[in-house]
Amino acid sequence: MATTRIGLDRLPAAARAAVEQHTGPLLTIVEATEGFNSEIAARVTSATGTWHIKGLRTDHPRAWTQRREAAVAPFLTGAGPALHWRVEAAGWDLLGFEALDGHHADYSPASPDLQEVAALLGRLGGTPRPDIELRHAEQRLERYAARPGDLRFFGGDHLLHTDLNNTNVLVNGRAPQGDRARLVDWGWATRGASWLDAGYWVIWLIASGHTPASAERWAAEVPAWHTAPAEGIAAFAAANRNVWDEISTADPDPWTLRLAAAAATWHDHREAS
Repeated sequence: MATTRIGLDRLPAAARAAVEQHTGPLLTIVEATEGFNSEIAARVTSATGTWHIKGLRTDHPRAWTQRREAAVAPFLTGAGPALHWRVEAAGWDLLGFEALDGHHADYSPASPDLQEVAALLGRLGGTPRPDIELRHAEQRLERYAARPGDLRFFGGDHLLHTDLNNTNVLVNGRAPQGDRARLVDWGWATRGASWLDAGYWVIWLIASGHTPASAERWAAEVPAWHTAPAEGIAAFAAANRNVWDEISTADPDPWTLRLAAAAATWHDHREAS
């Protein structure tokens, strides 16, 4: 379920002062309109630089996602934004990230962004798993697998993002070709099989207008996808159909219903294969 967003100007004065110890007095604040997981999300500038700030109250039920993002950020060179500072003050946990330039990735079938996203997932697939606490993919999918034995396909020792929402991918057209995309919002970082992020991408591609066959062709641009057994892909599609059925039933917004339909379409395709 989405977290209620508040403006940065509603932070307690002590929390704002703690931020400005790192930034200096803020000159501009542009509140983010995308994203679901942060109470604070804004691009800010001062005389000394520009940052993207994310924040949650320290007693928020998902405060652990802030800790996860802070822990994983140092290992994301070439895949995600750098974390410049973190402050905990007046009941708030606030992260100051590198402010990335670019647009949200376009996942539609003719989009030039698709090759950049595939290249990004390829780089991520080669990122060693950091020695930090991460939930395991088989734990996250345990309640959703069609059969207990299916969980063996999801385990692994690779760093995964797991939330391939196109708004979590920024593409900078001025960067070198093949290195233009970055993943943000790493609160759901997970340990698992190297091909799973390509699988999560398939669902978002179908939701963006691809056929299952087209989506899987793009997944095949990610080298790790070729390590996935067909039975494992089918098991993953079945589990994610159950995930999105649950999400869309609890929170039947247009976007959750669209993802549920995409996951069902992929599962049906795999069942027919």
